[in-house]
Amino acid sequence: MMDKRFTKVLAVGVFLTALLVPVMAFAAETAAVTGGADAWQTYVAKAFAAGLAMGLSALGAAYAQAKIGSAAAGTLAERPEVAIWVITLQALPEVIVLLGFVSAIMIKG
Repeated sequence: MMDKRFTKVLAVGVFLTALLVPVMAFAAETAAVTGGADAWQTYVAKAFAAGLAMGLSALGAAYAQAKIGSAAAGTLAERPEVAIWVITLQALPEVIVLLGFVSAIMIKG
């Protein structure tokens, strides 16, 4: 099991990477339009940014669903009447994956 400090450092690193990589891709695209970089560098940067946007959002949603699922199992054992809330909370992290997918399409498009 990971300790809390490592988890915080990992979360901050993933967050900063998710912010910086699309910025680098757009900067490479701007440089290519102005004649500052080759076309293949722009393609690679955009593909890398799109892959990170999709991959990191999927990993974040998987982590959230794992935590929600384990808590939901205990909750349902004690109070079965809250099943609809548990299902709703389990489905919410999927929005993160959809936003990552849309971001990847926008970056690559």
